[in-house]
Amino acid sequence: MNRFAEPMARLIEELKKLPGIGSKSAQRLAFYILRSSNEDAESLAAAVRDVKASLRLCSICNNITDIDPCAYCSSPTRNQRQVCVVEEPTNIASIEKTKHFNGTYHVLHGSISPLHGVGPEQLRISNLLSRVASSQVDEVIIATNPTVEGEATAVYLSQQLKRPGVKITRIAMGIPVGSDIEYADEITMLKAMEGRHEL
Repeated sequence: MNRFAEPMARLIEELKKLPGIGSKSAQRLAFYILRSSNEDAESLAAAVRDVKASLRLCSICNNITDIDPCAYCSSPTRNQRQVCVVEEPTNIASIEKTKHFNGTYHVLHGSISPLHGVGPEQLRISNLLSRVASSQVDEVIIATNPTVEGEATAVYLSQQLKRPGVKITRIAMGIPVGSDIEYADEITMLKAMEGRHEL
């Protein structure tokens, strides 16, 4: 027998589908929604509906946007000839926080992972290849995660994107600022040594 009334049980089941939300968290969220005002509950429902109705992928870079092309691709102040390739739209915020990069982006929506059945054809690579082939790009910065999948994706992209006049670079990796070298694993230490630069 179900412990909750059917509408509550249905809400809990839907909330459990969200990443990182287990049964207990779903129950807490469901009861929070139940206790909230009708206006707050309606605002939440409207926000979810609006996200699904208004957002789409940018036709140039695949970033999530409500306008096409997105704000990065249509900005006259950004360097349109420099493209930073990231795995997910959320990665853009981390790069933007540095206030150092003024180029554009390309979002793959994943990384190559044969163990999970994700090959290059499942990623959004074709419009990146078109951008580079059209001679509109001088540099491609590959900013995939420093994981086995991210490295495999970086190697694949560097092979596919090689063209005369196009510089392909990879973000540096190594020891995080504020940490001790004694705690670094051998791969991190290797990347730090390989990425060293003159002072």
